Amino acid sequence: MSPALIPNYELAGKQVVIIDVLRATSSICVAFETGVDKILPVSTPEECMLFKDFDFLCAAERNAIKLTGFDMGNSPFEFKHPLLKGKSIAFTTTNGTKAIKMSRSAGAEQIIIGSLLNVDAVVSYLISQHNDIVLVCSGWKDKVNLEDTLCAGAIASALNDHVETNCDATLMAMHLFKGMETNLEFYIRQSSHALRFKALHQAEDDVAFCSKLNTVNVLPVMQGEYIRNIQLNKPA
Repeated sequence: MSPALIPNYELAGKQVVIIDVLRATSSICVAFETGVDKILPVSTPEECMLFKDFDFLCAAERNAIKLTGFDMGNSPFEFKHPLLKGKSIAFTTTNGTKAIKMSRSAGAEQIIIGSLLNVDAVVSYLISQHNDIVLVCSGWKDKVNLEDTLCAGAIASALNDHVETNCDATLMAMHLFKGMETNLEFYIRQSSHALRFKALHQAEDDVAFCSKLNTVNVLPVMQGEYIRNIQLNKPA
């Protein structure tokens, strides 16, 4: 339920799903739906900016705010621009890219990017792999948050008939999702991160966008240092 708990789990040899509903993993999914070629998750804004010299677009966010001097921040609406097709993006965020980096360091065999937007694609792929799975919620600065826990519950619930669950955190997430699934946006709007967006007067309604289930059919997966989409979009 938080990156702070990663040391308590064995990630080596397992498939790890990184979840950051508001907003990193949602934005990554949108980027690949748009046609972005690859995304490089990096740890710091300074490291991110270095890749501008290598023909990368640079996206950086801290504390829910786009950093000055970068091409993009972390809103999914920024990743919908058709001119991004075929581009490479260096990406750093407060929570999501941190969870990716920590999971890689912990020895994850494969890292998959999950959000509410692509639950079905993630679940279908995991079922086909027959491997152990760890769902990692990015949270907010190592604290548990509502929206990522709900997404973990959505993925776990869809997997429930295909896997054995032996983690109470997973059971909690599943029950939470079952109780809220009919109105996810309503509940997510009550979360601390959604209230943070409201206080910042965000121009676009990222909460509504990121609260929708299965609006994109992409499967972003780490391949080497990069995230790439290994599942094509649905036919038009």
